[in-house]
Amino acid sequence: MKKYITAAALMALSLTACTKLDVAVESQLTSENFPVTPDAFVAATGTVYQKFNAGFGVDIWRMYELTSEEAIITARNGGYYDQGRYQTLHKHNWLPDQPIVQAAWQWGYAGISDCNRVLNLLEKSVDSPTKTQFLNEIRTMRALYYFYIMDMFGNVPITSFGTAELPKQSTKAEVFAFIEKELLAVSEGLSAPATVTAEFYGRPTKWMAYALLQKLYINAEQYIGKAMYAESITYGDKIINGTSMTLVSDYNTLFSPTNGANTETIFAAIYDANYSAGNAITRYTLHSTLRAKYNLPFSPSNAQCTLKEFYDTFNLPGDVRNATWLAGRQFLADGVTPIMNGSAQLNFTPEIVLTNDQTMDVGAEVNGISRGVRSIKFYPDPNTNSSTRFQNNDMPIFRLADVYLLKAEALLRTNGSMAEAVKLVNRVRVRAKAAEVTAITLDGILEERGRELAWEGWRRNDLIRFGKYQGKWGFKAGNEGAYRDIFPIPATELVLNKNLKQNPGY
Repeated sequence: MKKYITAAALMALSLTACTKLDVAVESQLTSENFPVTPDAFVAATGTVYQKFNAGFGVDIWRMYELTSEEAIITARNGGYYDQGRYQTLHKHNWLPDQPIVQAAWQWGYAGISDCNRVLNLLEKSVDSPTKTQFLNEIRTMRALYYFYIMDMFGNVPITSFGTAELPKQSTKAEVFAFIEKELLAVSEGLSAPATVTAEFYGRPTKWMAYALLQKLYINAEQYIGKAMYAESITYGDKIINGTSMTLVSDYNTLFSPTNGANTETIFAAIYDANYSAGNAITRYTLHSTLRAKYNLPFSPSNAQCTLKEFYDTFNLPGDVRNATWLAGRQFLADGVTPIMNGSAQLNFTPEIVLTNDQTMDVGAEVNGISRGVRSIKFYPDPNTNSSTRFQNNDMPIFRLADVYLLKAEALLRTNGSMAEAVKLVNRVRVRAKAAEVTAITLDGILEERGRELAWEGWRRNDLIRFGKYQGKWGFKAGNEGAYRDIFPIPATELVLNKNLKQNPGY
């Protein structure tokens, strides 16, 4: 399941490895002989995926989740205060000079730059169907990078390979048009397996391009001021009607340490604890005393949890998604032996009470430092790398349940068929063993998206689209200003490129 990305990582590394420099050159790589074979194309393109995966699992995840009501990192007796970087994400008072804002920008443009470099390499190679396929895949990956950068920063540059000129800032409408044009140009030339098999898992397929178009169009009103819900429905239908994809029967397998190609996941960030690292959710989420219960080779850091407001929406009787959270008193795997936190039993309470409002710190007291419900959706992995603490669980980016819910939302936004919207929502709820609904509202769709897609990196995007991003939750006052719907251009980028103008409000 993870063989492709591991092979790509190893081969990409081998291309950059150093050897003795004083040996006779018996052969060399040229555009005539590299890349030619499928394995060579895998090696040539592997860094594009490495860069995407490495940054997505921590920095980008935090930009989308810690700025929502789904996740929070409080200080715990001084730990994880980190100059207030997580507090600013929670309270929506980030500034242009903050490292995490810079890291998100650099992730996007390092990935785009690598896509441009790889495209330049591939374009010079000998023409073949394999070449065309991989060109289309990398153009799709570049479109995905631009989607995230546009979504986070708004007006951003569109860059090209080999130019010495500083790139000019493009409007959000121009970036939107570029993404749309690229995806429409390449989608029909991408592989179109009936379901995403191991061969194409973690690589762009026609269905991945369609899923990105569906996501692009449903957010069009926020991006370019033009509603494109009908187009979003069209591309959702292309996936629903054009594939044999189905929801997997066991929700939890989508996020397990051994997850991989399945009938539901359209595209994922693929992780291997040793060769393609990036998923550190267990490291940052679990309390250190849970190490024995999950047979972990390290002690977790006890940093992030969810907020009571969000946890309270996991209230449907029988819903298997309720079990993705650890709440209340904790026991070892036998379900009997209490897990002790000092002299008291470890107890995750939904309410988070601060002892220092300024630093957003829960204090040193045993019960206080363990406050907050914890997620085990990306199930703790006993084969986590003990040094880096990265785990093997892949992180879905696009999956069929999201396609269903996006189409249901678009139907409601266009006064479409309530019956069809209900049917789509109920497909998701039936798999979760939750009671079916007979009607659904937009607020109900948002709540269902929260239950289904919690901690998958979409909540910020959803809240903005639903007009809820400037709401009040946790220790966030609300009404911070609509300009906070996008992040500031990093201060260092403004110094480096005089063509850039800061986003309004910053």
